[in-house]
Amino acid sequence: MAASHSRAVQASLGDTGARVRSVFERSFRAGELVYDEGWEGDALFVIQAGQVEIIRNAGGGQRVISRHGPGDFFGEMGVLLGRARTGRAVAISDLRLLQLDARTFEAMCVEQPEIAIRVIQRLAARTIHLEQRLAALGADDLLRPVVRTLVHRAESGTGGARVELTLRKLADEAGVSLAEAHRALGQLMDQRLVRLVDDVLWISDLDALSAVLDPGD
Repeated sequence: MAASHSRAVQASLGDTGARVRSVFERSFRAGELVYDEGWEGDALFVIQAGQVEIIRNAGGGQRVISRHGPGDFFGEMGVLLGRARTGRAVAISDLRLLQLDARTFEAMCVEQPEIAIRVIQRLAARTIHLEQRLAALGADDLLRPVVRTLVHRAESGTGGARVELTLRKLADEAGVSLAEAHRALGQLMDQRLVRLVDDVLWISDLDALSAVLDPGD
């Protein structure tokens, strides 16, 4: 499927001169940066040759969250949602790719719906992979790093301890993905160990929350 996806994208490049001008090939040497966290997400990349790693800052360090090779695409969330990059893309071998700006990508999907279908299929496959990963994890694997972060960042306040962290910041500091942090918080809220009030997390009983951790932690 990856090879056919790449062929479908490349086949559409010759449709018009304007499209050829707005879609261009770029090359990177191993170790070079394709984009960094916080950069504008204005392009989708399709790999023609080589490999790339997507890296995110987490828990005071860096974590490889995905690797992509020939026929794969990456950077699509910036184009689809119009948001800044949430990770760093680094070539792990000599890399050759196509860079598609948002307007060109949209036009290609309208003119050749099979491209949009393949993108949807790939995103669906990634979602299924994430769900399988979450199902394979025990509750402690998700709760413990999130609880550690909440306990560490808790500040005493009226009616309990408060934690002012965005979900993204919580995920980064706990070293888990955004979806994993969301799931862990949902479990803690279901157990009434944490509640959300006006975008602030409140912990009524810090000792009870700490009990989620092993005694030696």
